[in-house]
Amino acid sequence: MLIGMAAKNAILIIEFANDEFKNGLSLFDSAIKAAQSRFRPILMTGFAFILGVFPLVVASGSGAESRKVMGMALLGGMTIATLLGVFLYPMLFVLIGKLAKYEKKRDAAKVKGAGVSGISIETSN
Repeated sequence: MLIGMAAKNAILIIEFANDEFKNGLSLFDSAIKAAQSRFRPILMTGFAFILGVFPLVVASGSGAESRKVMGMALLGGMTIATLLGVFLYPMLFVLIGKLAKYEKKRDAAKVKGAGVSGISIETSN
């Protein structure tokens, strides 16, 4: 479940960034805009998960030690996944985009597409 939550956050941030990039923003600007738009939902989901497993951390009674261990693993894992997700996924989007030269490819495709579709017929008087 922890891996699923972290993967969902990553997929949503990258999907939002990719949409913004396709709309003409730079890699950096699209990553920042995606991170800003997904920041609140990611934090809300993360805090709900963390507060949901908090009773495991403060468990008492029979079998409490195994619940505490599981609760601490989930609490720590979700905290780290949330923090890394907010900062690391947009950074990786920019890094991979720069290494693969996505901006140059997009601009070249625009120029090539404009040359084909931008046909104008001039008439002389």
